[in-house]
Amino acid sequence: MTTLRELEYLVALAKYRHFGRAAEACLISQPTLSAQLKKLETELGVQLVERDSRGVILTEFGVKAAERARRILLEVQHLKDAAQESRNPETGAVRLGLFPTLGPYLLPLVMPGIATRFPGLQLLLIEEKSDALAASLRNGEIDAAILALPVAGEQFVHEFLFEEPFLLAVPNTHPLSDRDRIPLASLSDEELMLLEEGHCLRDQALDVCHLAGALERPTFRATSLETLRHMVGAGLGMTLMPELATRTGAEGPSTTRFVHFEQPCPSRRIGLFWRKRSARDALLRNLASHIRDAVAPAIDQNRAAG
Repeated sequence: MTTLRELEYLVALAKYRHFGRAAEACLISQPTLSAQLKKLETELGVQLVERDSRGVILTEFGVKAAERARRILLEVQHLKDAAQESRNPETGAVRLGLFPTLGPYLLPLVMPGIATRFPGLQLLLIEEKSDALAASLRNGEIDAAILALPVAGEQFVHEFLFEEPFLLAVPNTHPLSDRDRIPLASLSDEELMLLEEGHCLRDQALDVCHLAGALERPTFRATSLETLRHMVGAGLGMTLMPELATRTGAEGPSTTRFVHFEQPCPSRRIGLFWRKRSARDALLRNLASHIRDAVAPAIDQNRAAG
C-alpha cells in the first residue's frame, strides 16, 4: 500500500532532481530514499524515475504523479491544520517564510512579543528569496510568508503589515551626507551598488533608479544587504537601505550616513501571505495584527528622527 511518506519522497525528488539533496530534505539516507521510490514504482507498476550518471530525470508519468502527490499532501496538511484549529487555534507549529533583506531586522522587533502573545505557538522560520518562498507557499511547504507586495497568485490572501521607506546610505565624505532630507532627483546620474539577481530588493531599487535617473554600478553586485552596508562604510559607493536595517544596533560603520528622502519617498510595502483555504486563517490574521503593532513604533521613531 502506498504511504504518505513515499509520496513525500517523490515530491522531494521532483523538487531537487537529486537523490542526495532529496534524501537530506526528507531526513533519511539516500539508499532509503532510493529503495522507497523503487517500492512505489513496484506498487504502481510503472517507472517514475530515470536513473543515470547525469542525475535524475522523472518520466512523463513521474512528473504527473509528483504533482498529484503534492496535491494529496497539501490536502493532508489542510486536514491537520483544521484539526489543530479545532483543538486550539493558537497552538502548534506554523512554518513562516521571510526574505533575507527583511528577516534579520524584523524578527528582533516581533519575536519577543509573539512568544508572549502566543505562548503555545511554535514558529518555524524559513529564510529564502521571495520567488522561492512564493513557490513553497503555493506548494504547501510553508504555511505563510512575509513578502513585499504585490505577489502574483489568486490562491493567496494577505494582510498588509507596514510600509517601509528607503534611505540613502552614503559615506560620510559624500556631498549628500550632511543633508537631513534630499529629493529623489538628487540621485540623477549617480551610480548605486545593488544586490545580485533574485532579491526582490534589487527589483525595488532598480525601480527607484529608473524614477530618479540613477544608474546601477555595473562592476559590483552584492550577495547580501550587510555586504552593501560595509561597502558603503568603506567609502566605495552608495546604496538604498530599507529603514528597519538602519535602526540603532544595525547602523553599521560610523563612516556611513543614512539620509532620508523628501516626500513622496521611495518605499516598499510588506504583507503576510497565506493560502485561501488555510485552516489557520484566524491565527494568521491575529499574527499579522501583532506584527503590524510591533513594527509601527520603530518606523515612526525613525521617521521622526529623520
